[in-house]
Amino acid sequence: MSEGAVRTSSVTFVILAVVVFTLFCYTDIGLQMAVVPLFVREKLGFSSAMAGFAVSVQYLATFASRIGAGKRIDTGGPKRVVLMGLSTGVLSGLLLVVAALLVSWPLLSLLFVLAGRIALGVAESWVATAVIVWNIRRAGVSRTAQVISWNGVCSYGGIALGAPIATMIYHGVSLPVLGGFAGVGLLSAVLMGVGIPLALRQPSVPPLAAGKQPSFFTVLGLVLPYGLALAAGSVGFGAISALLALYFSDQNWSGAAFALALFGLTFVLTRFVFTRQIAKHGGNSVAIVSLFVEALGLFVLAFGQSAAWADAGAALTGAGFSLVFPALGVGAVAQTGPENKGAAIGAFSVCLDIAIGVSGPLLGLMIPLWGYGAVFQAAALISLVGVVLCLLLKKQTRLAR
Repeated sequence: MSEGAVRTSSVTFVILAVVVFTLFCYTDIGLQMAVVPLFVREKLGFSSAMAGFAVSVQYLATFASRIGAGKRIDTGGPKRVVLMGLSTGVLSGLLLVVAALLVSWPLLSLLFVLAGRIALGVAESWVATAVIVWNIRRAGVSRTAQVISWNGVCSYGGIALGAPIATMIYHGVSLPVLGGFAGVGLLSAVLMGVGIPLALRQPSVPPLAAGKQPSFFTVLGLVLPYGLALAAGSVGFGAISALLALYFSDQNWSGAAFALALFGLTFVLTRFVFTRQIAKHGGNSVAIVSLFVEALGLFVLAFGQSAAWADAGAALTGAGFSLVFPALGVGAVAQTGPENKGAAIGAFSVCLDIAIGVSGPLLGLMIPLWGYGAVFQAAALISLVGVVLCLLLKKQTRLAR
């Protein structure tokens, strides 16, 4: 399908037909995010740092597999990569089911949890990156911001949907496979499996790349200024995804899944309402405001003294983080030609992966020394570093004109 073939009246439908696979993938992520740290710490008896690592290892796997994902998309086509990602997501859920059945052998169970998380990380990099490129090719390069925004709506909307469902399953049904941690794993596998026949029905687009392609690190160098600002904003999400459930548990508060859902809800609403501001005011300007709001939300989490304040902090953080990726992503994608969009998205996303992957375990090491408040303070300060980086990018863009 040519980029000019899609009319404005139908572009949303065209995007939604493919971005649904991102929704499936991130609903899986939300399902696991809400219960993996609890299972590792409370059922298997490992430390908070290990529980945080069990969450963050997914993003490390996403980083490792993202390096090759973009090139595979550019040379083999995005549809094929989406199918590979969905299949790997099925494997992830089944590995969690096995981990639940091995709870009497904590170390062995933990290994299956980590294997499942790694598989989900690979699935995320393949599905999310390929869906963006698939939709850019279907809807047109001029709609890159809209494509990225819809991808984010489905990403964090999926997290908001998955987290409370997982909590109900984990604490609810007591059957061996249909409830508890095994039930969450089974639902994860089924959800990704449903996506496979749906993806097969969608028309593919031919790969654009031909001949020798630039190396991943060459493309990374082109998008790195934008990627560093993205990384600064991603640490806050890493802290919330890996440690928020443990924070609520430590404070004897109920409603961690509700806080995660609020994060996802404000993220989605902000995408719906304010995405057009990127084209109106420029990506760098929108990213500056977004990172500042994110920092404010993290400070509320750091200094709040109740679950209500924590909910408010999570909501503000979601609203702030919402537009960081599309605002900076438009500039990052523009650094390469049309035949290397997959590589550009992959390299840009690696910065997010690294930030989220390392933030969980590193920030978790702070907890025994200074408590959870210091974790969210540190994440807020790093978001403010992102504001400074975006100001420098804005100045550089102005001078280049």
